[in-house]
Amino acid sequence: MEISIQCKAMLELGKKLTQELGLNQSTDTLGRWMAHYIAELIQDAEQASPEERSVKLKTCCDEILHLWKHRHMLPSGKRPFEELEPLLRTIESLSSEDDAPRYFYSVRTSIDKIEKKDDMNTWLKLIEGLDYSAKLLIRYCLTQAAQTMSNKTEEWATLAEEAGIDECMESSLLDMIWDENSDLETVDFDVHEKKRIEGRIERLENFAEFALEVAVDLRKKLDVLNRGE
Repeated sequence: MEISIQCKAMLELGKKLTQELGLNQSTDTLGRWMAHYIAELIQDAEQASPEERSVKLKTCCDEILHLWKHRHMLPSGKRPFEELEPLLRTIESLSSEDDAPRYFYSVRTSIDKIEKKDDMNTWLKLIEGLDYSAKLLIRYCLTQAAQTMSNKTEEWATLAEEAGIDECMESSLLDMIWDENSDLETVDFDVHEKKRIEGRIERLENFAEFALEVAVDLRKKLDVLNRGE
């Protein structure tokens, strides 16, 4: 019986996990035991007779998947995507929906239900614009922080995707980072993409201009307080 491509990818992921945990060198007893266990299952499945291979492959793949789902509990220095963990902790504080405001959502939903004066509307629109611009800056900073990742992180992502188990937060973060990098590195923009980039630039320039105005206003207030001392 020929092993399916996805099953082969799962076995490769298992081999990578056993290599990372260390079969002999590791001083972590539990990690070394898991590495031996998975390695034995892989060898047993690959060497099984055609009659037994299907069952043994399923058992092996199930155990690899089980270990993968508990990857966050592996020892320090052995965890897949360990380099991403600081970024993931930052992501957890951000909105899960791209179009949802970072700071203003809960307030805006209640205010939308009441009649607003023109002056209030102006300020609320300004807040929404600032919120969006702050989100652009955060995404850009995350993308730049991710530039320090080694090829090891991308290797884990590729193995997980080929094995069909890329539905995890790490993959979502990497997709976002790669999309952002693609936007920044693309030379041959179409008209729509060009307008989108130009819109981002305009928003960020307005954000910077308004931030400077606020800083000037606060500086004036500080000067008044200093004169009153």
